[in-house]
Formats: sequence, structure tokens, C-alpha cells
Amino acid sequence: PRMDETSQIQPPSSFVEIYSARSDKQLLPKLELVQRYELCEDLACALVEQAQSIYHRGHSDEEAVLLGLHSAIGSPAAGLSPAEGQWVILRLDELLQWRAPQLPAEA
Repeated sequence: PRMDETSQIQPPSSFVEIYSARSDKQLLPKLELVQRYELCEDLACALVEQAQSIYHRGHSDEEAVLLGLHSAIGSPAAGLSPAEGQWVILRLDELLQWRAPQLPAEA
């Protein structure tokens, strides 16, 4: 089923800001913005278990686990923009209730 422009999903402002803060100020069409948000939210939720697993296998430094995952999803193969990658890790941090890592500045 095709999603239409009347989607009830409202991306949080923290996600919308990724696109509104860009220098070219070009916002994505709402449908595309919602799709990008859903992709990033799903990824953050999917990484919860992986992060906990890494943590409990002896890498008991929350920040290091999050930085490692940030590095992994930051590759071009992941299909995320650098800003989306940062958002995913900060969202993952929220879901885990860990201390937010100091992420590398966007290129």
C-alpha cells in the first residue's frame, strides 16, 4: 500500500531540524521526510539490542559502544546522511538511557 501525503506520522522536531538547518534551506517533501524519519527511527530501535549485546560482551563503556555504532552506520553503504547518522545514535542513546557520546563533527 502506498503512503500518501496525509500520513499521520509527525517526525520529531529534532529530525526535521536536520533538513531545515541545512545551508540551502531546501526542505524535503513531507512524504520523503516521513520516510527518512521512519528509516532512522527503525534503525535506532533495531540497534538497541545490538548495542546492549556489545555492552554486555565486555565493552562496558556506553560511549565507546555508541561511537562504534556511529562509525558503522556512517559508512556510505548505510545510506544515511551524516546528520541522519548522528540523529540515529542520539536517538539510540535516548532509547537506552545512556550518556550521550561526543560525536565527531559533521564533515
